[in-house]
Amino acid sequence: MFDEDHASKALGIELLEASEGHAHVRMRVTPEMVNGHAIAHGGYVFLLADTAFACACNSHGPITVAASAQITFLAPAHEGELLHARAVERHTRGRSGIYDTTVFRDDADGETIAEFRGHSRSIKS
Repeated sequence: MFDEDHASKALGIELLEASEGHAHVRMRVTPEMVNGHAIAHGGYVFLLADTAFACACNSHGPITVAASAQITFLAPAHEGELLHARAVERHTRGRSGIYDTTVFRDDADGETIAEFRGHSRSIKS
């Protein structure tokens, strides 16, 4: 799935790891991703988390999409910073799943930037 994700790749998102129910991606915050407050626009942080979520929920095989998602922003990110997003499957049943994704800085502290929860739904191909 990630091989065909042109939106994520256009933003420089890299898939570092994907296994059943898990995924880890990263992205550098570019000048084009910074808003008028000189911090990373929340939409880009959401997109990074959503990409990790998509890779994790599609790791089982059937085509799976987001049914809903929510994010809580905890700290700002700035231009030049490298951000990581790690998604973990929490529960699946039938065609539905719940995944949690943590977005964090790539530094010694690994400060958490945001927490994202995604609800997935497998669809018929």
